Amino acid sequence: MLTPKLIAACALAACATGLFAQNLPNEPLKNVAQISASGSVEVQQDLLSISMSTSRDGLDAGTVQTQLKQALDAALTQARQAASPGLMEVRTGNFSLYPRYGKDGKINGWQGSTELVLEGKDFARITGTAGKIQSLSLGSVSFALSREQRAKVEGEAQAQAIERFKAKAGEVSSAFGFGGYTLREVSVNANDQGFTPRPRMVAMSAKSDMAESAVPVEAGKSTVLVNVSGSVQMLPLPARP
Repeated sequence: MLTPKLIAACALAACATGLFAQNLPNEPLKNVAQISASGSVEVQQDLLSISMSTSRDGLDAGTVQTQLKQALDAALTQARQAASPGLMEVRTGNFSLYPRYGKDGKINGWQGSTELVLEGKDFARITGTAGKIQSLSLGSVSFALSREQRAKVEGEAQAQAIERFKAKAGEVSSAFGFGGYTLREVSVNANDQGFTPRPRMVAMSAKSDMAESAVPVEAGKSTVLVNVSGSVQMLPLPARP
């Protein structure tokens, strides 16, 4: 049977053992190299997004809201006729209504705006629809990579980055006189960088011709970049017989 003194002695010994373990110095890492490499693939942007909007102002909030709703409803009716999953998606964007103040700080009117976004892979369908919509004006044109295109190209860039990481790890190990390496840890990060060519020129041309033809657009390219970084344990050369 354990006596109170024996229990206290055991607890003290356990506490001392824990403190001793915590105070042990960590074993320093030896022969570990930090490696990083990247792979990149340039690809044509295949996703087009056109934003169309309009604004109204007046003395009465209800009147302004009604006018915005009418403009948006007319645009939606036109756009939905050409909508198709993946090829052209139609969605509403920002809708705002806020008071306008006079010099005396009192409300003297109301202002508002509404937005419609056409987005998809069928550039001709999207630009043609935008050119037919009369109740809204062109706001902005942007390009990007679709999810499918990004996944495909990201895999290619990742394969490049991994092969370069392995080659660099082997080169570093050999340069330091080691016989090889094992992987300790690794992280993979991907992103894409793209641009929209001449956005201001596109918008100006589209504004003048919108009532008669499709909005002229020109897609750019995106570069999908994958970075692979991590650490490797360099291994000694095999012992000679």
